[in-house]
Amino acid sequence: MSDIFLLIKEMLAYILCTALAVLPILIYFRNPYFLKDLYCTFISIYVGIRLSRIEKKFYSILDRFLDKVAEHPHKKFIVYEESSYTYSQADRESNKVARALLTHAHLKQGDTVALFLGNEPWFVWMWLALSKLGCTASFLNVNIRSKSLLHCFSCCEAKVLIAGADLQGAIEEVLPTLKQQGILVFILREHCHVDCIESLSDKIQMESDEPLSRQLRASINIKSPAVYIYTSGTTGLPKAAVLKHKRVWRGSFLLTFAGVRSDDVIYINLPLYHSAAFLIGLCGTIERGTTVVLRSKFSASNFWNDCRKYNVTVIQYIGEVMRYLCNTPKRDNDKDHKVRLAVGNGIREDTWVEFLERFGNICIRECYGATEGNVGFINYGGKVGAVGREHFLYKMACKYALIRFDTEKEEPVRDSRGFCVEVPRGETGLLVAKIGKRTPFSGYAKDKQQTDKKKLRDVFEKGDMYFNSGDLLKIDDEGFLFFQDRIGDTFRWKGENVATTEVADHLLAVDFVEEANVYGVKVPGHEGRIGMAALKLKENMDFDGKALYQHVKNYLPSYARPRFVRIQDALVVTSTFKQMKVKLAEEGFNPALIKDPLFYLEDNKGYIPMTQELFNCIAEGRLRL
Repeated sequence: MSDIFLLIKEMLAYILCTALAVLPILIYFRNPYFLKDLYCTFISIYVGIRLSRIEKKFYSILDRFLDKVAEHPHKKFIVYEESSYTYSQADRESNKVARALLTHAHLKQGDTVALFLGNEPWFVWMWLALSKLGCTASFLNVNIRSKSLLHCFSCCEAKVLIAGADLQGAIEEVLPTLKQQGILVFILREHCHVDCIESLSDKIQMESDEPLSRQLRASINIKSPAVYIYTSGTTGLPKAAVLKHKRVWRGSFLLTFAGVRSDDVIYINLPLYHSAAFLIGLCGTIERGTTVVLRSKFSASNFWNDCRKYNVTVIQYIGEVMRYLCNTPKRDNDKDHKVRLAVGNGIREDTWVEFLERFGNICIRECYGATEGNVGFINYGGKVGAVGREHFLYKMACKYALIRFDTEKEEPVRDSRGFCVEVPRGETGLLVAKIGKRTPFSGYAKDKQQTDKKKLRDVFEKGDMYFNSGDLLKIDDEGFLFFQDRIGDTFRWKGENVATTEVADHLLAVDFVEEANVYGVKVPGHEGRIGMAALKLKENMDFDGKALYQHVKNYLPSYARPRFVRIQDALVVTSTFKQMKVKLAEEGFNPALIKDPLFYLEDNKGYIPMTQELFNCIAEGRLRL
């Protein structure tokens, strides 16, 4: 009898072992992303525990940097051109900057300083120095000029402006206004003979590199503003998104979710004044303790040579970057590199496939998020074209939904009770995320109106409040999210958000323009939308293509200049006197379909008549925009 029981016991053990062996296979066939979901679960728990500890006992990204300095002082932190700086060197350089600012700018805890700098080590030293003084850095886009520059500077209430040597001309344009406001202006030169602009490099060289007292930032906490990063909106001028220390930490953890290790080398050629390069790239590097290869600006022709030269293993991108790389002449050594991971957003599905075929087995981690937003996603599953994947832990921590949106009325659809309607899977909807203690929305500096515009109230129940992302997405049956379009007046071109009202304001300053309607149009083979303007001319005045070109060249960065112009007798408006953009955008710039006069912006020449031959060259990819 005992033998029978023993046999049954062995059979049961065998069945159990077999079931345990087969179970993962069954789970995999039911959910092929099971292991990746499991990995994401572990990372989510790890990040959640760390954030909880950071909140209980405040610990900033600067503190993380100082710990990494102590942990590996001689490890390379920044590589720039032919120079490299270790963690300890970066610490000492930023100490000197902090002391110089303390002495000559008379900064104190809580002050805001505007940085008008491109991608160079100075940018990093400045930000670290301001953090050590308990100050907030305001990152100005180096492409902005005149009115936009003054607006961005003033809306964060900065008392000091620090500019790169190559941007002195832009500063001199607005110097009279800055002088009237009593602003201290520094330029990163050893000498400056312009009245009201002080040199700073010489003052920094004179200072000690000894550590500064932590008491200088003793009052800073997790809810204090860490940085201001500017984002375009529908107001006509950029908005200063307030990023508190908790938001900075959340951005820095994206590299952890993407699988970046401490021995990686990250290549950053995106502008540091944007959240992608600063939060994900630089702060993520500090969080991981890795090395950054910094480039002044993106260069498709030098991209892979840099990766080989510096043994880069991780690259950052926006969709345009990947397309530009795919458009470079093919070479035999296209797959000869050490890059294993690409992190970014905005890559199109066709470009994604082409990139992998050409440059090898690189793991692409597409993500989604807004600088000021309280919701974000990462496509850790690797499904081509998706911007993220739903995860049950994230849904518990961040309540978000896709709601039905009326593109004609430009407002959410509400049911008979007055609440928003969630769309089913497979349908496009507006992404909204609940504003709460875990998912705050800090809004924009000195812009309550635009801050309130991003808040949706009474979404699913009376009294609730959600962040309006302004983006239309959809979720497929496997839980992957796909970006569809942006709502409102802002369009995206070459990785930059362009506010149509700001461009229109500049066009209205031209003497022959009476009305201007600016919108984005799709171009075959390109991500985003390129700028186009419908203009109504003043009576008895003619269109002057050269004069218009000179004006937009003087006042707008290249990505914001309308590439196409359409002359109309009257601009169509809605019943509420809003300019019609959707129909114009759909009509595009094809002269075979449009009877109105059309013009094309040819670089260094001006606006020339749009011909069918020009249209064909653009549509077929023979003319680069």
